Amino acid sequence: MAEIKKPVAKKAAAPKLADPIAATIDPASQEMIARAQKMGIDTVFDRAVQMKPCNIGIQGICCKNCAMGPCRLPLPKGGIEGEDTRKGLCGATANTIAARNFIRMIAGGASAHSDHGRCVAEVFMSAARKETEAYKIKDTNKLLQIAPWLEVATTVEEDGEVKDRDIDEIALEVAEKALNEWGKYEGELLFAKRAPAPLYEKWKKNGVIPRNIDREIVEIMHRTHMGVDQDYKNLMKQGTRAAIADGWGGSMLATDLQDVLFGTPYPLQSEANLGVMKEDHVNIVVHGHEPVLSEMIVAVSQKPEIIEYAKSKGAKGIQLSGICCTANEILQRHGIPSATTFLSQELAIITGACDAMVVDIQCIMQNLANVAKCFHTKLITTHPIAKMEQDNVIHIEFDEHYALEDAEKIVKMGIDNFANRGSEVMIPRHKCTQVAGFGVESIQYHLGGTFRGNYYTLNDNIINGRIRGIAGVVGCNNARNRHNEAHIEVVKELIKNDVIVLTTGCNGIACAMEGLLTPEAAAVHCGPGLAEVCEVVGIPPVLHLGSCVDNSRILLAATEVVKAGGLGKDICDLPAAGSAPEWMSEKAISIGHYFVASGMYTVFGVTLPTSGAPVFHNYISDELEKIYGGKWDIEPDPIKHAQMMIAHIDKKRKELGIDKARERVLMDMADRQALEA
Repeated sequence: MAEIKKPVAKKAAAPKLADPIAATIDPASQEMIARAQKMGIDTVFDRAVQMKPCNIGIQGICCKNCAMGPCRLPLPKGGIEGEDTRKGLCGATANTIAARNFIRMIAGGASAHSDHGRCVAEVFMSAARKETEAYKIKDTNKLLQIAPWLEVATTVEEDGEVKDRDIDEIALEVAEKALNEWGKYEGELLFAKRAPAPLYEKWKKNGVIPRNIDREIVEIMHRTHMGVDQDYKNLMKQGTRAAIADGWGGSMLATDLQDVLFGTPYPLQSEANLGVMKEDHVNIVVHGHEPVLSEMIVAVSQKPEIIEYAKSKGAKGIQLSGICCTANEILQRHGIPSATTFLSQELAIITGACDAMVVDIQCIMQNLANVAKCFHTKLITTHPIAKMEQDNVIHIEFDEHYALEDAEKIVKMGIDNFANRGSEVMIPRHKCTQVAGFGVESIQYHLGGTFRGNYYTLNDNIINGRIRGIAGVVGCNNARNRHNEAHIEVVKELIKNDVIVLTTGCNGIACAMEGLLTPEAAAVHCGPGLAEVCEVVGIPPVLHLGSCVDNSRILLAATEVVKAGGLGKDICDLPAAGSAPEWMSEKAISIGHYFVASGMYTVFGVTLPTSGAPVFHNYISDELEKIYGGKWDIEPDPIKHAQMMIAHIDKKRKELGIDKARERVLMDMADRQALEA
């Protein structure tokens, strides 16, 4: 009998690795990717090379909302000629599937931002009730500013005399009204009336003013269940309600209440990139999106007795830095430096100098735990809804009633871990200065001064052509792009063409890493008009407004531009455009859609999950403009992307009649009075 030979298993090929230079434009990240590969540690950059995206899913035409699927409806190779006959098992068309998928992304993004806002509102309530010593009202002016929008009176009439109400009473009622916005059973979103009046009326006419925040998100999940809403236009109507509930509701409440609790940001100087970490200091990196705990970590790490404790362990001090929007929150109020953006979060640990990484919610890669196993780093989760399965992750659950105690425990854990640091520390020497912390109030102050503070100066410079227009450039990183490249090329092209940029989120950190967040950057990168304005006013050409919930600051800044006059009566009239060059999360889709619903032309890079349903794609990219004044667009090439925004800005300038250069005329008082008349 012949001997049966067993098949010899082939040796698995070594996994393909990312080229560090092709993966990112940032030299610090290039150094850390190469170091990780030398140490045999895989990062998101390598995984992006090894795993290709699903071509059908990326087009938005895969439905897995029931167990008869997934149903995949790929576009025919030659495109669609005539009637589109593609159907899922239940008969759902490509338009229905794409619309359902799209608004589920809006629901996911809106829920993330709005749950963040709810957490802040709950902490605010604890502070208003005096249940915690850690949190107090820091900005009473901001409290008094937002109270009327929540229908909270700031004065009271007693004995025929109008008197100021007690600030504690106002705070408690604001907390109650704010929390009510998530689940009230009647009425409409109160902050919707902060929009320009024509925009509010547009929403009212189309029936998209949110009833409450949670209901709009839940209704999306109901409508997209198998066999419910099957009309892509009706589905998008609900997606619009939920997006408005995010931008003008949960996110705006989060921003405002954070300002009241932690202080309204004003411009300050700091640094950015992995070079902010220090070899002879305890390095604690905070990462995520909610500032309620990170504020306490900042406070604890600055206590003299805690600094002395760090010195007793052999360190010269404590170096705190941040990643993602937690970084932006503590940057804009305390000047804490930004370590890096979303995509390069693993690289902060790969320096070998990260003694503790403290994470809360959103944009946190699970692979951080695997990377931390290769080093001494303590990885600490802090939120009850965001745990990791790996056994080396420590969970210290945050409780606002014991916030300082929790923060001190975490900081001491990082200090104690300093002695366990290995000898192979490699901190890149790359970092840049940044000026951040801008907002609606500080822009107003910088442009108009203490006594004349308004947006007239900005409008005047747009009308006279020194500033061509305004761009909001925001969003995440995406591993399908070269890290930070699209962010930087879009922004540089805009400012080169005299478009002032308002930024938030990881785009803000990317711009900081590139050195674009300093007044000096204007002379190097800007067109002559914008450069002149930046030099006179003393501002960078790219104004960092904070975290991703702080996109609500861009909405309110646009509203102030409308109020200042001369540039139309609604946001859709402004020479302005929005952009997310490297978006990747559901939050970005929600942000994009509330910008579109607010009247803003909005361009996304990478791709949009709508291309597989051309009729639906045409609806959001053309038909919505007729309803709300804003529209979606898509362009992966960053220069073309920026040029599309500039073309839209020029179109709006022409419609306003400000497309031609005007001669500057010195006017006396009589001339001004005649002009006003």
